[in-house]
Amino acid sequence: MYPETDLEQYPERNIEQYLEYENVINRAGLLGDISSMLGNLGISINTINGVEKTRRGLIVRTDNVDKLRRFIYISQYVDDINIIKVRSPQVRDRLAVRHGRFIKRDEDKKTYRFTRDEIGILVDFLGEIFLEKKHRLIGIRGMPRVGKTESIVAASVTAKKKWLFLSSTLIKQTERKSLLKGEYDDSNVYIIDGAVTANSSNREHKNLIRELMTYPAVKVVEHPDLFNDDMKYTMDDFDYIIELREHEDQKITYEKHKKKHWFENEDMDFFSGF
Repeated sequence: MYPETDLEQYPERNIEQYLEYENVINRAGLLGDISSMLGNLGISINTINGVEKTRRGLIVRTDNVDKLRRFIYISQYVDDINIIKVRSPQVRDRLAVRHGRFIKRDEDKKTYRFTRDEIGILVDFLGEIFLEKKHRLIGIRGMPRVGKTESIVAASVTAKKKWLFLSSTLIKQTERKSLLKGEYDDSNVYIIDGAVTANSSNREHKNLIRELMTYPAVKVVEHPDLFNDDMKYTMDDFDYIIELREHEDQKITYEKHKKKHWFENEDMDFFSGF
């Protein structure tokens, strides 16, 4: 018989929190002392990892947030650590603990930046968003062949979600004019190539896009700037903006699409980065 997991042993500890602290004095045995203190207060550790150079992030569980307040109070008298954050876990927190570093975010707290070698983290990030039971509108900026489409599809697989291309140049140019009855599902991920839709002269396609934009499901728009210019949306309408580059200094430009070379297949090297 296998030993009980901590969750099975303490099912009442169903309140998750993210705890982050800084090692002021990184002495041997410090993590064990903190773990023991949390355990004695009735706080279980789900996951733990180093984040940044001197910090640790933890996803913890308890049955009463007052126990965490006691931990914070006690830690004020411990010179070895400095509590940085205690809050309900955000997507960014879970990824920091999972991957050992924070994903880059702009001051607007909406725009997240990734490079090609961080696609695994991006897939996890999108997968976590797809799992949220909320209407989400996500924009992805990036040059051709950088991995936008493959990241969206891989994240859908990770989240066990069905994905549907409303417009795309993945295999051939796609402009959906209608959906089958079974394709309307608020658990689906709807993918829109903003360049294709913006350059489309098909009224039925654009009407479908407008309809789906009000549908309570996850929509991911590649090239959101081009999409907004034509469809009269703004960046304020988006919940997340993701920028994906080959390297940090790469500039994202739209000259190719504005010259109407948008019909070229920019993602034929599908999954080439995996």
